[in-house]
Amino acid sequence: MKNFKYVCFSVMGLLSFLSASAQIETPAPSPFSKTEQMVGLTKVTLEYSRPSMRERKIFGDLVPWEQLWRTGANANTKITFSDDVVIDGKTLAAGTYALFSKPDPAFWELIFYTDTNNGGLPAKWDESKVALRVMADMEEFPVPVETFTIAFGDLTNSSASLILIWEEFYAKMKFEVPTKEKAMASIQKVMNGPSAGDYFAAAQYYFESGEDFKQALDWVNKSIALATSEQFWVFRLKSQIQAELGDFKGAIATAQKSLELSEKAGNKDYVKLNKDAIAAWRN
Repeated sequence: MKNFKYVCFSVMGLLSFLSASAQIETPAPSPFSKTEQMVGLTKVTLEYSRPSMRERKIFGDLVPWEQLWRTGANANTKITFSDDVVIDGKTLAAGTYALFSKPDPAFWELIFYTDTNNGGLPAKWDESKVALRVMADMEEFPVPVETFTIAFGDLTNSSASLILIWEEFYAKMKFEVPTKEKAMASIQKVMNGPSAGDYFAAAQYYFESGEDFKQALDWVNKSIALATSEQFWVFRLKSQIQAELGDFKGAIATAQKSLELSEKAGNKDYVKLNKDAIAAWRN
């Protein structure tokens, strides 16, 4: 029995030690970094881990020339574009990519890979997952840089550069963003005034919050006038607003229209809502 108790106490002591050890926090050798940069109207997000030289030779040794590299440390270095971008005359679709590379004494090849769930390099390289390959000149940097750095520079309204720096080398890749197209579309929308959906949303908010029902009615009528097709939920909202204003005759007529449209669409919920409302307003 004494031996049994001794073993139990020993096991409990070991578990307590392991539990305490699991709570110890130490800094990561290659700390994680996340950068969000607006380029014109396009959001670019970069996530990567940053190794340091620590008196080691990097390019041509730790990072061999002309071999695939994870472009950082630990999990995949990831870059996300909120819009399609153009790099070296080629379009890269909006989305998130793992950024792999092949450094070379003359060029730094950058590879945008659609699979971002790799611990580092893919266990098996799949060329069909390569969205884009681009070449950037490898240049000498005037001073040694201890920690691997990826930064955004040369910012304009329509472009920026992705800059990679480590040891005594750097490369710069320019990308263009669709600022003009997005700005013109925004200007056109504002200059043309609110859309049918905008008017409907405003009317719905005023109705649900008990604001100015006359204003809500005006907005829902504008939504109906601007719409390219008749929608049963819009007429349902109008009938509710009319009822709140005491116009039950108008509300019933509008609800009948919503009922016809909802029956045609096969929406049983709105069919019932309209039938119940018509019955209540007739009484």
